[in-house]
Amino acid sequence: MLSRLALSERLSTGFECFGAETAINGVAALCDPLGGLYMPDLSLLVVSDLHLEKGAAFARRGMMLPPYDTIATLKILASLIARYDPKIVVSLGDNFHDRKGSEHLPLPLREIIKEMARGREWIWINGNHDPDGTVDLPGSSVDEMFYANLVFRHEPKLKGVDTKGEIAGHLHPSATVRRRDKTVRRPCFATDGARLLMPAFGVMSGGLDLRHKAMRGLFDHADLIAHLMGRDRIYSVRFGSLLG
Repeated sequence: MLSRLALSERLSTGFECFGAETAINGVAALCDPLGGLYMPDLSLLVVSDLHLEKGAAFARRGMMLPPYDTIATLKILASLIARYDPKIVVSLGDNFHDRKGSEHLPLPLREIIKEMARGREWIWINGNHDPDGTVDLPGSSVDEMFYANLVFRHEPKLKGVDTKGEIAGHLHPSATVRRRDKTVRRPCFATDGARLLMPAFGVMSGGLDLRHKAMRGLFDHADLIAHLMGRDRIYSVRFGSLLG
């Protein structure tokens, strides 16, 4: 969603954008229109599904895509980090689009990540696209992380003993609403207070509607809220008011 890149550039000039407050298992969080989740009490920033080097991954298979996805995604991430200055950054899997993306990341892009990570704890959660972790990048690669009444993992689990407080990615949630005389579909943060699904952060990533069968059993629909990413703010809509 390249409009996020334009928003991230406007923020450097003092332009204001507005997030939405929520809480996951009692931990306060802010859904940011740039696609990150910030937890002020923990000084922790979460992003998910960066899918870095997606264009390069397709090129290796003989399919040409514009090669600018990684630098655009990293610029948006750098803007988020400048906005909140977190002590901890957690990236929830599918950090790279395939197993080779991290190893073949060009040096200038590698240096951007190293500069963002300087002085911070950086956690790479392994995803289904990149299960082997990262190569020559700062931080730690793990399958999941338990921290402060929360569990961070790539793929959400069906309800069970360790799903309360779950923050996950993988499904790229989106939601559809009616606005005036047309329907609008946007990526979203989805939460019922017990768990939260993150939108995909990568600029070439699509979305899966919250009413899709893959989402069944993940949420209590009576409490489910979709925090839709607008051009400069988050719009919070209850599940029962969504289209689909």
